[in-house]
Amino acid sequence: MAQKASEENRHALIGRATGVAHALAAMMPRLILESRRVAATVIHGLHGRRRAGSGENFWQYRRFVSGEPAHRVDWRRSARDDHLYVREREWEAAHTVWIWPDRSPSMTFASRLASETKLERTLVVAFALAEVLVEGGERIGIPGLMRPTASRSVIERMAQAILHDVAEPSSLPPAFSPSPLAEIILLSDFWSATPEVLAAIGRLAASGAHGHVVQIVDPAEETFPYAGRIEFIEPEGAGSITAGRAESWRADYDRRVAAHRAAIRAETDRLGWSFIVHRTDRPASELLLALHARIGAADGAAFNRPRIALGAPA
Repeated sequence: MAQKASEENRHALIGRATGVAHALAAMMPRLILESRRVAATVIHGLHGRRRAGSGENFWQYRRFVSGEPAHRVDWRRSARDDHLYVREREWEAAHTVWIWPDRSPSMTFASRLASETKLERTLVVAFALAEVLVEGGERIGIPGLMRPTASRSVIERMAQAILHDVAEPSSLPPAFSPSPLAEIILLSDFWSATPEVLAAIGRLAASGAHGHVVQIVDPAEETFPYAGRIEFIEPEGAGSITAGRAESWRADYDRRVAAHRAAIRAETDRLGWSFIVHRTDRPASELLLALHARIGAADGAAFNRPRIALGAPA
């Protein structure tokens, strides 16, 4: 009997996964178009981040450091001061940004307060961010799915990698080893158990890479607008629970959500990462701009930190 039940569950899971895959394939063209539209609204005026390097354009003067070759001294500038100066040129910095979009069953939720699911918003933001960053000279990869690329067709490559992924989507990012020069963007609802979320973030930060944790939620998950007898179904197989008077659960729900987020924020603060909460009833471009600003700020700070693994793969 137990073996039969297990077999039925397996077939049910396969059927559900197949249905989700077909639905994702059907909506992918629309999501690609939407991501391009969102990217276009913010891409104008955004440029690659400038750092000292071997480019051709002047960037800044800095003090000469003992031990540097003398030919690097700018004697004309140094003649106007009591110090020696080096003329630095700009480098349009290309490094790897890993974007992980959560595609687990919980992401397919959409309440009547939102016009799209969390999964749709996550993919639109992931694709649009990739387009903006590639335009700025960065390389984009998906952990476990797509090697870093700076191709102008990055959105199509990401979509194909996702559509051809046969593994069951996980609620937490896979373990991998980004280089200290890389940045990581995690897009998920992060409703897994708090210790599991913190452990996943900690593993990814262990290499020294900088990251940004983005919790994408439906407005109903923020406001808990339920009243009366409501059955709540856990979409990832943990069963269901019925509330006789759902409104009486609201205060406890709010406390639990606040505690969960406080723990995530404390961990990201400790690691030097950022944490953003984004609701699906807000414009996708709002999140895109916020992420781009954080990536730029973190990138400049990261460059000024000592590097011990410059030759490590991203």
